[in-house]
Amino acid sequence: MNKKWLLVGLLILSFAGYSQKRVGDLSLLYNSVITNTQDSNKKISSTTGYFLKGNLYRSEVTSNLFSSVIIFDSKSGTGVLLKEVNGQKLLIRMNEENWNQKNKRFLNLNFTKTNETKTIAGYNCTGANASTPDGLEITVFYTRDLIPANKSYDPAFKNLDGLPLEYEMKKGDLRIKYSLSSINLNPVPASKFDIPTSGYREMTYEESLKLKAQ
Repeated sequence: MNKKWLLVGLLILSFAGYSQKRVGDLSLLYNSVITNTQDSNKKISSTTGYFLKGNLYRSEVTSNLFSSVIIFDSKSGTGVLLKEVNGQKLLIRMNEENWNQKNKRFLNLNFTKTNETKTIAGYNCTGANASTPDGLEITVFYTRDLIPANKSYDPAFKNLDGLPLEYEMKKGDLRIKYSLSSINLNPVPASKFDIPTSGYREMTYEESLKLKAQ
């Protein structure tokens, strides 16, 4: 009798997790638009990319006004922020404490599901909302069909029960809308996570705070 119920339980679990796929390697590319509700004619377009490989992740933000790259190892809790400030190419080293300080607004962020649904890139998505203590409002559509093995790659969605495929962040008059451009489950090259050894001025996270370069 016990064996029978054990088999039934295993069968239920197998069906429950059948539609979900836990992925270690993942590439995501979003198109984003920053608008000001006081002047809708002024828009800043950019692209945001995320590249995940096990405990490693890389994020890239590029526009005609700025660019920045973060490479981080969630296992060791260390990484770098690469950016150009006033013509200087900076490499800012971060430890886990620095990373948490940089993203403290997203700590303990809780999402509330809505009744909205949509299909994005062939994935069924559910809507959810959240807000940070400093007044940032987040609306997201996410899928539970794909679950990143490393959920630390985007602090805003670390506590989200799935993968964000479309989202919007709003505070005051500023609004940023992220729309999925592409998703790729192929292995990410290890070279994506190489940290430059030259061409950058290195500084600590504390030093970057004084320059407001973080």
